[in-house]
Amino acid sequence: MSRVIGIDLGTTNCCVAVVEAGQPTVIPNKQGYKTTPSIVAVAEDGTRVVGQVAARQAITNPEHTVYAHKRLIGRLYDSPQVQHAIEAMPYGIERGPYDDVRLVLRGRQYSVPEISAMLLQEMRVVAEEYLGEHVEQAVVTVPAYFNDAQRQAVKDAGLIAGLDVLRILNEPTAAALAYGFGRGEDRRLAVYDLGGGTFDISIVEVTKEGVFRVVSTTGDSFLGGEDFDDRLMAWLIRGFEVQEGIDLRESPIALQRLKQAAQKAKCELSSLEETEVQLPFVVAQSERGPLHMHYSISRAQLEKLTGDLVDRTLDICMHALELARLEATAIDDVVLVGGMTRMPLVQRAVEDLFGRRASKNVHPDEVVALGAAIQGAALAAEIDDVTLEDVTAHSLGIATAGDGFEVIIPASTRVPCRIPSLFTTSRDEQETLRIVVLQGESGRASENDQLQDFALLGMRKAPAGEVEVEVAFEIDADGIFSVSAKDLETGEETRVQVLGQSGFEAEELERMSEESSAWLEERRAAEAHEALRQSLQSLLAELERTLGEAERFVHGDLDAEVTLEHARHAHGLAATALEQDDRRALAEHVVVLEDAKSMVEQLVRENAQRK
Repeated sequence: MSRVIGIDLGTTNCCVAVVEAGQPTVIPNKQGYKTTPSIVAVAEDGTRVVGQVAARQAITNPEHTVYAHKRLIGRLYDSPQVQHAIEAMPYGIERGPYDDVRLVLRGRQYSVPEISAMLLQEMRVVAEEYLGEHVEQAVVTVPAYFNDAQRQAVKDAGLIAGLDVLRILNEPTAAALAYGFGRGEDRRLAVYDLGGGTFDISIVEVTKEGVFRVVSTTGDSFLGGEDFDDRLMAWLIRGFEVQEGIDLRESPIALQRLKQAAQKAKCELSSLEETEVQLPFVVAQSERGPLHMHYSISRAQLEKLTGDLVDRTLDICMHALELARLEATAIDDVVLVGGMTRMPLVQRAVEDLFGRRASKNVHPDEVVALGAAIQGAALAAEIDDVTLEDVTAHSLGIATAGDGFEVIIPASTRVPCRIPSLFTTSRDEQETLRIVVLQGESGRASENDQLQDFALLGMRKAPAGEVEVEVAFEIDADGIFSVSAKDLETGEETRVQVLGQSGFEAEELERMSEESSAWLEERRAAEAHEALRQSLQSLLAELERTLGEAERFVHGDLDAEVTLEHARHAHGLAATALEQDDRRALAEHVVVLEDAKSMVEQLVRENAQRK
């Protein structure tokens, strides 16, 4: 069984971890950073770039650089969240064939799971380079308040990336795993997770035996750091428009520069009382020549601009406590997760609500990936002292007559679970029963999300109310569910996995998987090629140094002269191969140079012994 990695697929950053010798470890990327920006771009030459490289070119390539796409995953094109993104994002967003969201880069449409798959693949490569072996299995985290369509979309992203996703794990649950792992004590945690795009709060009970029991979970899948950035950007745009009479929203490059400046100012105000936003040449040409932006903003101003966003998170926290039937004073530890929890206003508000200081024992950007790695190790039987019991965040049920909603699985039900309900026909001689699957908290069917509808066919004809049908919902450990309906007399059953309205056709999913696999093979080949080049360059330098040392004492020794001549010849051929950059030749010359270097080093050792 290959190693199981844990991946935090974040809105702003991704992080990957693995358990080694019983302890979870975050894996740094090639640049040495423990997190990788969740940014994907396509350059002018068609090259795909991911992470830090994509972030560096975002200002010059804004219309073909995707960020914060996680907020769009699993959503329908007409949803309010997608319509908001269309207005705010510099990259193209179009309607897909299933009323889903497609992102446009260099004239080509990409589904949101495809973009997520590129990030998962990048995390996979980071892990493979660190472990020195191929990785095929992972635990991937999602916001606890993600609905079924969003979870299925992340599952699809894993499939496209060529990963066997063993578990879709809720982010606050993962954080609780990392926080409570190995502590050996009973604690009740409130995990407050405010990331770049989403907010979750989970109440988790941890036992000294290693049982992690989620009591309640809720959140908002469109509330996060992006909204704080937007508030600050809007303030800067309004100020500049009043001062200069120019609306910067009409320039994608100016907006991208503003985005980065707003993020930087927001981060600086977590440690400073005041900072400056300076953007020279924010307008390169105008009637008055180039225009520059220079504003000062205080922490108090930022808190005034965003205070209502923090208040929204507190209201959700109170709802989580109500679902858990607990008072805030019953919480032992408050765990802060996500980059936005560095904001002093957030920390003060949370500590005031729960009446205690928040724990500083976890890294807010890394703890989710660590927890995912712990769960992965538990599934792989590498560790045996972790038991996880999670709950569903949404109520699930079916539509009934008169726009009613019959809840079958209430929110905060333990998963995995299977809950059957008994229904009867509503008309005489009814042979078909239509089942409309809904998800939400409203008593009105029309106000909830419709996930699927299907029909139970071939029921026997009978008076209304005589035929009994069992409708059963099942939710697996990933929070993805299926539904079945069965005529209890005939045994006729219809069973479907609920994929959501924007699910892919099998052919398209296969195409995306094949393209992703081909890219990964090219990436691995390129990495191997570069490793060969570096190895050969290193061997050439080492052989030159060793030859220089040996040439000082071999004069008159015919055998030694022959050895050195062979080594010089091998050096020359290898240098030529390096210039020609042929992969097969590089591999052959690495072996030849290693032998030549070994022989010359032996001559040096023998000379040292004679002396």
